[in-house]
Amino acid sequence: MKSDNKNKDETFATKCYELLKKVPRGKVTTYRELAHGLNCRAYRAVGSAMNKNPHDTDDVPCHRVVNANGDVGGFAWEPELKISRLKSEGVEVYKNSKGILKIKDFKDRLFVFE
Repeated sequence: MKSDNKNKDETFATKCYELLKKVPRGKVTTYRELAHGLNCRAYRAVGSAMNKNPHDTDDVPCHRVVNANGDVGGFAWEPELKISRLKSEGVEVYKNSKGILKIKDFKDRLFVFE
């Protein structure tokens, strides 16, 4: 039975990665948007898939996934790499008054799956 769950997890993750490839350079999306794009509400499962991304970020740009409130959020690799990749794509990042890294002009940068 565990192998069935593993296969389902891998299939879900693959769907997440394929959908994420549609997010263009200079845009970001959220775990929620990815889940909605997959017609589900499995936000945490999307986060888990991003955390376990075995692909290079050039192939599957998981650095483009941020929190729904515009926080840069975590990154399975080095957080500095996420920020560097975003900046190289023209996405500006700033620290708010609480020291939290945020996406500048988040609503304009947000890619929504339709």
